[in-house]
Amino acid sequence: MKVLVIGGDGYCGWATALYLSNQGHEVGILDSLVRRHWDMELCVETLTPIAPIQTRLQRWQDLTGKSIDLFVGDINNYEFLKNAMLQFEPDAVVHFGEQRSAPFSMIDREHAVLTQVNNVIGNLNLLYVMHHHFPDCHLVKLGTMGEYGTPNIDIEEGYITIEHNGRKDTLPYPKQPGSFYHLSKVHDSHNIHFACKIWGLRATDLNQGVVYGVLTEETGMDELLINRLDYDGVFGTALNRFCIQAAIGHPLTVYGKGGQTRGFLDIRDTVRCIEIAINNPANAGEFRVFNQFTEMFSVSDLAMMVKKAGTAMGLNIEINHLDNPRVELEEHYFNAKNTKLIDLGLQPHYLSDSLLDSLLNFAVKYKNRVDQQQILPKVKWKG
Repeated sequence: MKVLVIGGDGYCGWATALYLSNQGHEVGILDSLVRRHWDMELCVETLTPIAPIQTRLQRWQDLTGKSIDLFVGDINNYEFLKNAMLQFEPDAVVHFGEQRSAPFSMIDREHAVLTQVNNVIGNLNLLYVMHHHFPDCHLVKLGTMGEYGTPNIDIEEGYITIEHNGRKDTLPYPKQPGSFYHLSKVHDSHNIHFACKIWGLRATDLNQGVVYGVLTEETGMDELLINRLDYDGVFGTALNRFCIQAAIGHPLTVYGKGGQTRGFLDIRDTVRCIEIAINNPANAGEFRVFNQFTEMFSVSDLAMMVKKAGTAMGLNIEINHLDNPRVELEEHYFNAKNTKLIDLGLQPHYLSDSLLDSLLNFAVKYKNRVDQQQILPKVKWKG
């Protein structure tokens, strides 16, 4: 298939673009490269050195003989997006091209507005291009498990059947997002659902858990293909951050009590889930939701696992509980369903000692690139 990966220069997008190319799909990357600009704005660098996108793509072609088309521009620019898609003519669009950090969206008013404009308007532009020019194209959209929040009932996959006053209906699962970023994803889901209903578009919303890891088969082929590994308080996610903190001897930063429980998955499973969604497209008019994670852990669970693995490697690791900068329940019920991707053939990579060793060794290898000023959280939800 011809697959356009929007946001293909980012953490999930880069790994996905290479993986799909390696599987024989004709791949294009569309990206404004703004993620690199945000790093400069925040004065942070990914732990791993990232080459320019053109250099990365040339190296991929040199190694594999496979070319990936590149379109540099902003999906908030409708004419650019339309023209790029008309040139590439995708069968499927994988949409990673959004501001993906909750702390970034909570820095101040400007960052909240930037997040919602970039995410909601860009996604809406994409829906209109599909409606007018690619009505049979399949949209595979990255959502987030954070749309659901932490309800005191089981989390279903997108929809819930309820009985009320003697009547029964299946409705979209209620959303309780925890940041302006997560709210933008909820708005996206509603807009896509509506577009499928009125225009007959086909879409799969992948409510993804927290991703960890660096290496896929493709990103491990050469250092120029290496993926991002963010550790800062804005873009770094829990397990990746803990491993880097362990590598440099910094106490692991657990927010509050550490009982916050979330769904997690390996970056190798992210790329496979995208492939499964592409190979099994939604029907015309269908807004399909998959919960994309493989295991559930609390933040304290992760910290203890990193401490155990790091200690076995000879690292001296402490765990510190910080005042929680976020407004969230620190102890709660959390039980989410994740059967649809498994039923379609996902064979998960579960978090193992060997994966933790690999991640810790990676962090040790590049630890001289760590800026310790960026480790502690600087963004508070209450301002």
